[in-house]
Amino acid sequence: MARIDVTASPSGEDLDAILRSLTSYNEHDVGPADRIPLAVLIRNEEGKTIGGLSGYTSWGWLFTQLLFIPEQLRGQGMAARLLEQAETEARRRGCRGAWIDTFNPQALKAYQRHGYEIFGELPAFVGERTRTFLKKTL
Repeated sequence: MARIDVTASPSGEDLDAILRSLTSYNEHDVGPADRIPLAVLIRNEEGKTIGGLSGYTSWGWLFTQLLFIPEQLRGQGMAARLLEQAETEARRRGCRGAWIDTFNPQALKAYQRHGYEIFGELPAFVGERTRTFLKKTL
């Protein structure tokens, strides 16, 4: 009989077992994901990463997991520049769409200005803030 354990500290082996099993299942169900990491980095004068975009491409989609603009660079179109670079690379990889989510009102406006459209929401995700899911055709 199977046993269920709840933990806040799974081992690397535990997580790898889940990932390998899910990957194998999905590959048999819908085909290979062809998941490839993608990052667009902002570096300071010394070459240290101070922000940027991190995500991956998979099944013909770009997913942006993280996007951070340092305070001193905000309001200068940096988010648009990062998104454009990521989307250009995603198109080069054959992607047909992109998606991202946020619960930050300023980020939401930036993504919408860049052509992303809302396709889902989780109201009151953090306090009164809504978590918004957006997509864009590439």
